[in-house]
Amino acid sequence: MTHARMTFAAVLLAVAVSLFWALTPAPVAAAGDALSPEQRLEVEEIVRDFIKKNPEFVIESLRVMRERAEADKRRQAKLVLDSRRDAIENDPTSPVGGNPKGDVTLVEFFDYRCGYCKRVFPDLKKLIEEDGNIRYVFKEFPILGPLSVFASRAALAAWSMDREKYQPFHDAMMGSKGTLTERNTLRFAAQVGLDEKALRRAMDDPEIDKTLRKNHALAKELNINGTPAFVIGGELIPGAIGLEALRGLIARARAG
Repeated sequence: MTHARMTFAAVLLAVAVSLFWALTPAPVAAAGDALSPEQRLEVEEIVRDFIKKNPEFVIESLRVMRERAEADKRRQAKLVLDSRRDAIENDPTSPVGGNPKGDVTLVEFFDYRCGYCKRVFPDLKKLIEEDGNIRYVFKEFPILGPLSVFASRAALAAWSMDREKYQPFHDAMMGSKGTLTERNTLRFAAQVGLDEKALRRAMDDPEIDKTLRKNHALAKELNINGTPAFVIGGELIPGAIGLEALRGLIARARAG
């Protein structure tokens, strides 16, 4: 049972218990708050009857609880964003593209095998090229299985070997069609001029594992459960967004 359903069940039970005591003769109600098995059955019957007669109450209550839960998540994420801004934007183990001295930093948590990441990739690339003043931070966040982890390890290894080759390697994988396999990953690496044997050696560096663990821990703190997710100007934006929305967020970050 989810937390929201458990909370809702508790609320219903509390309402039902209140109704029970309200409908129970005073001498019986005064006997104490503990419910006997018979009383509990009566409470359950009250709950069932109430739900049947007031289904809109259930729907509205669930909606309100969802909204409160989402608001709590946003508040918590904002606190983390404020306190961890430097780690999010300036971690030396995170590759940087675009204009390294740009006036706005855009951070993306992504997975190379994520269809939504691939969908937003052309707009993101166009935005960064057209604007010319965006600092783009890559947060390798492989969450879709071992092939995703392999791709991210290869990308981070490329960053450690030759930073000039990271971006074209990233672009090749993100722009690829079909399933990204180990063979495809290594083929893309070769296409941008990376030696396979050297790349495999670099992928075994324990620092890459540390970077991936750090990215996952940061995503957890920010309550990021999927990809892509963006941090722009102190705002967390989960999910794929279009070019105009990206432009608006960049403009707002500059204005703020």
